[in-house]
Amino acid sequence: MKQWISNYLDAQKTALDSIDAASVERVVALLVEALRADRQLFVFGNGGSAANASHFATDLGKGSSDKLGRRFRVLSLNDNMSWLTALGNDYSYDEVFRRQLMNYARPGDLAITLSVSGSSPNLVKAIEWAGENGLKTVAMVGGKRGQLAELADEVLVIDSTHYGRVEDAHMGICHMLCYAFMEDAVKELTAPQAMPCQAAS
Repeated sequence: MKQWISNYLDAQKTALDSIDAASVERVVALLVEALRADRQLFVFGNGGSAANASHFATDLGKGSSDKLGRRFRVLSLNDNMSWLTALGNDYSYDEVFRRQLMNYARPGDLAITLSVSGSSPNLVKAIEWAGENGLKTVAMVGGKRGQLAELADEVLVIDSTHYGRVEDAHMGICHMLCYAFMEDAVKELTAPQAMPCQAAS
């Protein structure tokens, strides 16, 4: 057992080491741009990636926003079970994210999806629609890359096909994206003088 644990940790470190810092930096820039322009952010995935999407939306919407004093408009498309079951039942499971985007999304918004395989049909359809309708798109994928890696504007690849390790590494990226704002890594880009004023509510 000790050897298995040691081997697992070594493989997890290798997965984390495959994260491309330049790609993460570019996605941070997309988040800064979305914040400046008051764009809507959509995140979504299946299974463990759905849980990661919800976690990411929570951290960005609360922790990062609290630190900035300016709110990210971020929504996890996994979190409304009435929507998901209605769309899955009346159309198909392949449509559960695309059809939510059809209701909510506008050109210039940002869609971020997480997928180990990179080829889940419901994610592919959503990112295809997003690209065709003027959204900026990001895909976090595993070593197979899949169709999402061909469709998304920015792709973050974990060099592993192990579901647990890829999902853990994706969550590590999500935390980096959030803590870039919480720990002032992009302070010069998000300072009040660099940001347009929001209208009082």
